[in-house]
Amino acid sequence: MNHPDIHFEQQGDVAIVRLSRPAKRNAISDELILAIRDAFESMPEGVRAIVLDGEGDHFCAGLDLSELKERDAGAGLIHSRMWHAALETVQFGPAPVIAALHGAVVGGGLELAASCHIRVADETAFYALPEGSRGIFVGGGGAVRIPRLIGEARMADMMFTGRVYDAKDGERIGLSQYVVPKGEAFAKAMELAQRVAKNAPLTNYALMHALPRISEQPADQGFLTEALMAAIAQSAPEAKERVREFLEGRGPKVKKA
Repeated sequence: MNHPDIHFEQQGDVAIVRLSRPAKRNAISDELILAIRDAFESMPEGVRAIVLDGEGDHFCAGLDLSELKERDAGAGLIHSRMWHAALETVQFGPAPVIAALHGAVVGGGLELAASCHIRVADETAFYALPEGSRGIFVGGGGAVRIPRLIGEARMADMMFTGRVYDAKDGERIGLSQYVVPKGEAFAKAMELAQRVAKNAPLTNYALMHALPRISEQPADQGFLTEALMAAIAQSAPEAKERVREFLEGRGPKVKKA
C-alpha cells in the first residue's frame, strides 16, 4: 500500500484507493498499474467494499503516453496482459468496487472505471477513447468490458470519431449508474460503499464473481449456475439469520426512494 502514486486509507469496513498523480491528471504509468494491482491484492482483511477515486480535477486521463516506447509485437502483448492482470484484481478482487468519477475518464481511465462494479460520476466527468486518433488500440480490457456497458457500436463510434460523452449522456448510455453535482462523486460513492458493505459477504461474492459469468453463459448453463449459487448463498448462517429477522419483522423492508 506504500506507493507515492496511490493513497490508501480505511474507514471502518470501507477501503479508499486514490490515484495520486494529479499533475499528470492521474495518467497510468507502468508503476501505477502495478501499484493498483498490488493494492487490491494486499487489501486488509475485513474490507467489505472499496471506493476508487482520483486526486485533483480528474479521475484518470488514461495511459501515460510519455512512457510509450517502441515495442515489438511480443512486448506489446506482454504489456497489455500486465494491464489485464491488474484490472482483474479490481473486478474479481476482495470486495465490490465503487468508482468516484470526475473530470477526465479517458482511454485507460475508462478501462479502469469499467472494471469497477458501480460508477458514480459528478457533472464534470467526461468519457472518451482517443486511441483511434493516436494510431493505437485499447489494451487494458476495454474491448471486452466497455461493449458490455454500452454496446459494440457505441464503443466503435467513440474510437472511430473521437466522440466525447459528458456525464449526463454517459449515464444514459451506461458508462455510469449515478450522476451527482460537481464535487459530490466521492461522498456518494462512500454512501453506496457503506451500504454495500452491509450485505452478506457471500451475496456480494456472487454478484462479483458469478453474475458476470452467468451473463455470458448459454441460458441452460446460466440457469444451472444461478441455481447452484442461490443454493450456496441461502445456506449460509448469515443468510438464514437475515431471513429470520425479516420474517419476524426485525429486518429492513424495501421502501420507495
